[in-house]
Amino acid sequence: MSRIISYNTADKADVLGFLGAAGSLTSDQQRVLGMMRERAQRSQLELDRQGIDWGLSIPDALDHLLAGHASSDAEYAAGAYYRALQHIIDCNASDPADLGVYSKPSTFFGLVDDELRRLGVSADLLLHDHLFFGPPEEIPFHIPYPVDGPHIGMFPLAKAKPAADAYRAVLDRMDESFRYDVRELIDKLEFEYNEWEYATKNIDWYTQDTIFFSITG
Repeated sequence: MSRIISYNTADKADVLGFLGAAGSLTSDQQRVLGMMRERAQRSQLELDRQGIDWGLSIPDALDHLLAGHASSDAEYAAGAYYRALQHIIDCNASDPADLGVYSKPSTFFGLVDDELRRLGVSADLLLHDHLFFGPPEEIPFHIPYPVDGPHIGMFPLAKAKPAADAYRAVLDRMDESFRYDVRELIDKLEFEYNEWEYATKNIDWYTQDTIFFSITG
């Protein structure tokens, strides 16, 4: 089954600010929480329509995350927690954009990383591990990993331009089968970096620092 990779940008601290914060949310966070709950309910209705039961509803998973735990022992609860976390990210982030559709994204980006590594690109600029990194390490409780997805990844906005530059420097020497996808990736990383650089310098309230990736079936 093909997987869709999309991404948006956010301040990681804004996302973390909701986890375990039930009962102490600011008025602005309460407003954003209303959007999260609406999205969680729509996601659950879609799962119900498809006859999918994760053993934990997405609205309930959202409540767990807000309360500071992910303690359900339902077999597929990890999917509900990741979907709920994605709603927290999305409601604090820019509009999403598509990276692409891949039949086996882990395999593909693993091969791209191998090729870039062969050509001398620094390991900290390779993308595979960032795509599948999971939620922020700063979350003060464990969220189980959904083997079958959805998945969440992150990449620092400050590294987007260095990564794009490193990929472009070796593009002509890459295996031809990777060039189109890597060229597209370069363009998107550069665009996000330029937006981040401009906003950081010119918009007082702007604090975004992270590209968040979402991988869904």
